[in-house]
Amino acid sequence: MASGRSLLRRRRTTNRRVCLGDIPLAPFLAVFALVAAHPVSAQENQGGSALLDRFLDEVETLTADFEQTVTTPNDIETQTGQLALERPSRFRWHYEEPFEQLIVADGKNIWMLDVELEQATVTPLDDTIASTPAMLLSGDRAVREGFTVVEEFEADGLSWLRLEPEIEGTDFDSVLLGFDELAPRRLEFVNGLGHVTAITLSDVELNAELDDDLFRFDRPRGVDVLGTPAR
Repeated sequence: MASGRSLLRRRRTTNRRVCLGDIPLAPFLAVFALVAAHPVSAQENQGGSALLDRFLDEVETLTADFEQTVTTPNDIETQTGQLALERPSRFRWHYEEPFEQLIVADGKNIWMLDVELEQATVTPLDDTIASTPAMLLSGDRAVREGFTVVEEFEADGLSWLRLEPEIEGTDFDSVLLGFDELAPRRLEFVNGLGHVTAITLSDVELNAELDDDLFRFDRPRGVDVLGTPAR
C-alpha cells in the first residue's frame, strides 16, 4: 500500500503536470532561443525585422522578473518568478509562486526541478532540439530559420512583432513580442487549442555580467533525478 506521502506526491504531480508541460515550456524556450541564436546579417534579413535583428545582434544577456498567465477555456493560471538568459545556450527560469520550480540550461542539458515534489528531470540539449518547440535551442542557427515575421506594429507604447513558426507540427501557432527599445516587455503565445500564454517582464536588464553559478544545477539532497545528462 502506498504511503500518505507517496499518494500526496502522486496527486500533486498530476495536478501540476500542465505546469511542466508544453504550454509554459513553449514560451520560455522561445524567449531563450531569441537570446541563444546567433545574429542575422543584413543579407540574411529578407523580409525580416530590423528590430529583431538588433536584439539578436546586441543583446548577450538578459535578466528580469516575470508574470506568466496561461489562459485556457476552463482555467486561468498565473505564475511569477525571475529569469536570467545568456548567449549561447544558458538560461535560468525560476518560478517562485504559487509552486516553486526551477529550470536551468547549462549549455549541455536542461534541468527541471519541482522543489515541493523533490523531483527533477534532465534532458540533453541535443535531444531537446528535435522536439517542438525546443528545436529553437540549437544556438547555431538564426531564429529566422524557425520563424517568419509576419507583422510589425505599435500599440500600448511598445513595438510589436508577430511571428509564425515555419516548421509544421509546432506547439504554438503564433508569437507576439512587445519591445520597449531593445528590452522585451510582453510576450504572447497562442497554440492550436486556443490556449494563450502571456508573459509580462519587469525590471529588465540587458547585457549585465552574470555569475556562472546561475547556470549550474546543483541537485538538492533527497531529490530524485529522472533522465541521463549529457557529459
